[in-house]
Amino acid sequence: MPPQTLTDSRSATAASSGPLPFFVTRYHEVMRQSFDSPAWYLVEPLAEALMQAWLSQRQVFLCGNGGSATNAAHMANDLMLGLTSTKRGGIRAHALSANPAVMTCLGNDVGYDNIFAHQLSTLSQPGDLLIAFSGSGNSPNIVKAITTAKQRGLDTWAILGFDGGATRELADHALHFAVNDMQIAEDLQTIVGHMVAQHLNQIAR
Repeated sequence: MPPQTLTDSRSATAASSGPLPFFVTRYHEVMRQSFDSPAWYLVEPLAEALMQAWLSQRQVFLCGNGGSATNAAHMANDLMLGLTSTKRGGIRAHALSANPAVMTCLGNDVGYDNIFAHQLSTLSQPGDLLIAFSGSGNSPNIVKAITTAKQRGLDTWAILGFDGGATRELADHALHFAVNDMQIAEDLQTIVGHMVAQHLNQIAR
């Protein structure tokens, strides 16, 4: 006999009859409030910048730490592989946090603060894009990545939470969501990435 799940048991009916737990309603409310942020007005310009990079075969680099590193890899996947079914093929997207051999080599040899900047110095060309994901906006390797990218003539974008930190002022374009919650800040990174990927997929068909 297969195990019984919550959705097909009598307990599901009982659970749905009462109020939702506080931690669920709190999370929902903070997420709902985040959709009032003016940062959403920059999602369309970000999509347009990515479209122009796509049309001109420029590269898109993405970076972040921890959960933001995973979100950077996720968005790179959506831009490169998720768009391959379109008539143009995928965007030349690279997650700078995705290769553990490169990350540990650079962290050991040139310092963790330089793990993204060093890759950009080697791989990027003027006109490429950098999208940095950061909750605080103050991570030294994110700040150095933005600084190096600007010096090399890249168009720099950042998706940030909390007060935006130093990156908010450094990046050419900062999608700043003033939420004091790291999990929701990381959720918003993914939502922006998914919005952009869906939009590009639709207009490119």
